[in-house]
Amino acid sequence: MNTPQDKTSDKYADLDFDPDALRERYREERAKRLRADGNDQFLEVRGDFAHYVDDPYIESAIEREPLTDEVEVLLIGGGFGGLQAGARLREAGVKDIRIIEKGGDFGGTWYWNRYPGAQCDIESYIYLPLLEELGYVPSEKYARASEILSYSQAIGRHYDLYENALFQTEVTEMRWDESISRWIVSTNKNDKIRAHFVAMANGPMHRPKLPGIPGIADFKGHTFHTSRWDYEYTGGGPEGDLKRLANKRVAVIGTGATAIQCVPFVGETAQQLYVFQRTPSSVDVRGNSPTDPKWAAELQPGWHKHRMENFNGLVSGVPQPEDLVKDGWTDLIGMMIRNFKEASGKGLNVPEIMELTNFEKMNEIRARVDELVEDPDVAESLKPYYQMFCKRPTFNDEYLPTFNRPNVTLVDTHGQGVDRITENGLIVDGQEYEVDCIIFATGFEVGTSYARRAGYEIYGREGHSLSDRWADGMSSLHGMQSRGFPNCFMMSISQSAFTANFPHLLEELSTHIAYIISHALKEKIETVEVSKEAEEAWVKTIIEKGTGAMGGIGGPECTPGYYNNEGRPNPQSLQAAPYGEGSIAFFKVLENWRAEQSFEGLEFKS
Repeated sequence: MNTPQDKTSDKYADLDFDPDALRERYREERAKRLRADGNDQFLEVRGDFAHYVDDPYIESAIEREPLTDEVEVLLIGGGFGGLQAGARLREAGVKDIRIIEKGGDFGGTWYWNRYPGAQCDIESYIYLPLLEELGYVPSEKYARASEILSYSQAIGRHYDLYENALFQTEVTEMRWDESISRWIVSTNKNDKIRAHFVAMANGPMHRPKLPGIPGIADFKGHTFHTSRWDYEYTGGGPEGDLKRLANKRVAVIGTGATAIQCVPFVGETAQQLYVFQRTPSSVDVRGNSPTDPKWAAELQPGWHKHRMENFNGLVSGVPQPEDLVKDGWTDLIGMMIRNFKEASGKGLNVPEIMELTNFEKMNEIRARVDELVEDPDVAESLKPYYQMFCKRPTFNDEYLPTFNRPNVTLVDTHGQGVDRITENGLIVDGQEYEVDCIIFATGFEVGTSYARRAGYEIYGREGHSLSDRWADGMSSLHGMQSRGFPNCFMMSISQSAFTANFPHLLEELSTHIAYIISHALKEKIETVEVSKEAEEAWVKTIIEKGTGAMGGIGGPECTPGYYNNEGRPNPQSLQAAPYGEGSIAFFKVLENWRAEQSFEGLEFKS
């Protein structure tokens, strides 16, 4: 039987908190949020809910004749993944490239997320890709959505990716035609395009989800999802000034990264705002600032990659000579290094030091709530009781003070969520909150099948679907290629690597994919396919190495969220996990693989 350790022991004598009490509080908070339905608690946006993914930003629909032509490389998705892949392919000499994008322009996430206050939560000097290639430095430490969208379009222009691109177009099916060794890509515009190579950059946050609250279809007022913000209803724009909410009672469901940014703007103008919370986010200092022109002018060649790697090293737990970014993401590792130095002679092992440092950091987060929120009861409800990185950290300086406004009410559902939606409002603990509008800040599908998130099925050799092929678990080489699906590349975290700065991963994947495709085209190779042995070896590697470094976030001990499949880990999640030694080691695996120039594990047919 394990006996709780005494805080007054030598190990914990100098702490100003009780680790055992926090462990127990974390367990209690997690337990009351667990639900038997896990990810099934959310609704798919189709049928009666399909309008939640309509595009409110296009001026007019594109009308064109269906295409039945052929391209060398087809990229699915016009966000950072598609843009970065297109850029590296262009640099490798590939001319015949087409991007298919369901939005009206490039941008991906940043085409859709135009809600008020939207900003990147990773420093823009490392988050925005290809900065040196375009000779661009963002205007702020955390760029706003409009700047990121404009920059995405600039990448498209710089690399001539608008040429041949298809916007307002959704892929509905991919099917391998063995007779011609080409993919037949069908779309909602009745296209049937032949593609020699396909790279799927659908994005990890691609398909909005809705909470499966009883009565969600009964509400008679106005509703929309934050990824399709309705400025016609709210007035204003991404900078705020939502004047049309002045006489509206508004509900926001969700308190994740999106709500943290938009709630201050809704609270500023709405007659009454109710924020319905299931789990509070950790909200650290944002501290945004304009770019220093002198600093920007003195940047040396190679600065962008160096800065990305510095950040990735720190958040991966690898000490660096200096912290170039210096924000809430890297603060934890700084505290950890300090604590390692101070722990000498106390008998603490590495996991204990890491846990105690995490407690210390989260105590800072909780103390910040007390500093900024006037009502002690509201403040207590807003405090997150879980390990940092159990949920994606957020950074904002206006969210917490918003709850001091007399027109803003936090409705804490104590981990249970909204009980029911009626014609006139929402019910929690028997009380109905009547509203005119419900804004769903409920995020995107994570953990559902690849095909469902992508929005189309992929049929490989002999008509076998990717869903069936992966029915017993994901199977690939480096997370990018799967046997039975030749000339097809995937860009995702699964079986590749986790990075807090996702565009950094996309950069490494794009470089790798462009290397393979450009070689195949130069050598007139017809098909590129993973060998059975290489795929099996990589799956074995993923399983044996487990989820170390940042790949272990959102573990089963964490509060439910999209990181851990809402607290009900998928039995196949270990097989689809990121590379267990972390992203730094994974990037080195890819680099060494390319350096050998043997294309080990791939089968080429001319």
